[in-house]
Amino acid sequence: MPPRQEPMITDPYFYAVAIPAVFLMGLAKGGFLGSLGGFSVPIMALAISPVEAAAIMLPILIVMDLIGVYAYRREFDPVNLRILLPAAVIGVGIGWATAAIVTESHVRLIVGVVGLVFSLDYWIKLHRRTESAKGPNVLKGSFWGVVAGFTSFVSHAGSAPFQVYMLPQRLPNAVFVATSVMFFTTVNLVKVIPYAALGQFSLANMSTMAVLLPLAPIATLIGVWLTRRIPQEPFYRIAYACLLLISLKLIWDAVSALL
Repeated sequence: MPPRQEPMITDPYFYAVAIPAVFLMGLAKGGFLGSLGGFSVPIMALAISPVEAAAIMLPILIVMDLIGVYAYRREFDPVNLRILLPAAVIGVGIGWATAAIVTESHVRLIVGVVGLVFSLDYWIKLHRRTESAKGPNVLKGSFWGVVAGFTSFVSHAGSAPFQVYMLPQRLPNAVFVATSVMFFTTVNLVKVIPYAALGQFSLANMSTMAVLLPLAPIATLIGVWLTRRIPQEPFYRIAYACLLLISLKLIWDAVSALL
C-alpha cells in the first residue's frame, strides 16, 4: 500500500522560507521592487521541489493580482496589453505542450542571460543616455510576450522578459505597474487550466496554499502604497537593479542544476 499523503506541508523550515517568499511576491505584485517577485519560487524551492512551489504559488498570485487590478484599474496601457496578451497566451500554450521535455534549468538560464545583458546595458549607458523613450512595438512586444508567457508557465519567471520590452518605454511608475498587473493577472488565470490538467493542484499543495494566503492582501497593499511614493527615476533604477539580481540568481540556479 502506498504511503498516505500528508494533508499539508508541516515542515517548519518550509514556512521559514515560504512566508518571506510570499511577502516578497506581494510587495512585487503591488509594484514595489517588481523584479524581486521572481525570487519567490526559487526561495520556496530551497525546501520543496520547484514544481510544487509553483503550484502552491499560483492561487496566491491570482489573489494578489486581483487586488492589484482593483488598485491600478484606471492606469494601465491598453496598447501594450493588446500587443502582449495574445502572444503570452501562445507562450503559455507552448509551455503546456512542452512541459514533459523542457527543463526549468534551461528556461531559467535563457531568461537569466537575457535579463543580465539587458540590465547591464542600462547601467553602462546610464550616464551617457541621450535616446528618448521607446514606444510600443508590435514585433518586439509579440516576441517578448510569447517568451514571458512561456517562462511564466514553467516557473513564474515571466517578469524579466516583460521588463525587457516594457522598461525602455519609461512609462510613469503607476502606468508601468498597472500594465504589469493586468498582464500577469490574465496570464496567471490562463495558466490555471493547464496546471490542473498536469495534476499540480494536490490536496497537500492547496492546503498549504490556504495557510499562506492571508499574507497576500497585506503584502500587496503595502507594495501599492510604496510604489505610489517613489519618484520615477529611482523607481526605474531599483527595477533595473532588481532585474540584474534576479538574472544572476536564475543563471546560478540553472548552471548549478545543469552541472
